[in-house]
Amino acid sequence: MKSFNAILLLILFLWGCSSPEYDVLIRNGQVIDGSGSPAFKGDIGINADTIAGIGDLKNSRGRIEVDAEGLAVAPGFINMLSWAVESLIQDGRSQSDIRQGVTLEVIGEGESWGPLNEKMKTAFKESQGDIKYDIEWTTLGEFLEFLERKGISTNIASFVGTLH
Repeated sequence: MKSFNAILLLILFLWGCSSPEYDVLIRNGQVIDGSGSPAFKGDIGINADTIAGIGDLKNSRGRIEVDAEGLAVAPGFINMLSWAVESLIQDGRSQSDIRQGVTLEVIGEGESWGPLNEKMKTAFKESQGDIKYDIEWTTLGEFLEFLERKGISTNIASFVGTLH
């Protein structure tokens, strides 16, 4: 029985000493965590879409490892008054915002993209400028699904603004 307990303790000890593994490990960045605290040099471990570890992760491994030495690492920023809807319809990659760290576009502050009746759809179509597109939706939910099908790279939230 004593040998069983010794083996069990050894297994538990070795298991506790194993280094965590992450899908992505960002090392040596100036971490700005969004709390208002000063930036600090550290590492960030990510599993799937979840930040699973922040701090000194030098004993950890990542399937993908990124050296962020000399770079700032921060959560995504929010564009609270985005007017990028038509450019998202044309090219959903949103490179201008993504490259600046914006990961959430909040639309609808001036006008709502749903619900729309046929008269509103006609007015919307007639007011289009250089970017032309079919209005395939009626509800705001259908509009958000339309953007999703286009493959937009940012997250989207919407106010329900004034109707046309």
